[in-house]
Amino acid sequence: MFRPLAALAGSLVVLASIAGCSAAGSDPSIELSADTILIDVRTPSEYNAGHLEGATLLDLNGGEFAAALPTLDPEAEYAVYCKSGNRSGQAVAMMTEAGFENVIDLGSIGQAEASTQIEVVQ
Repeated sequence: MFRPLAALAGSLVVLASIAGCSAAGSDPSIELSADTILIDVRTPSEYNAGHLEGATLLDLNGGEFAAALPTLDPEAEYAVYCKSGNRSGQAVAMMTEAGFENVIDLGSIGQAEASTQIEVVQ
């Protein structure tokens, strides 16, 4: 089961390693480890309308993502998605620039659901 960031008080210590997978479009089926941290970078209203089960909301446009970035464990494994793939791409680029190596851009919520088989919930 994916762990919301809110439940990970203090430092995040997770197993990391999905080598070779970079985007949902390049691999139609992505198997995430149980320790992968799933991040939704959409707005709160988009998230409340439906999000992948276990995903943590870190609104990119609202500044939550940028504010949280320094507190995230760069050794952890992350999978990021949004509405269309634009914001997730921006978030992944920010993470990569910050030294994160185990980050997957899942693209849109539809692509993320299809590639991971994780259910959309409200």
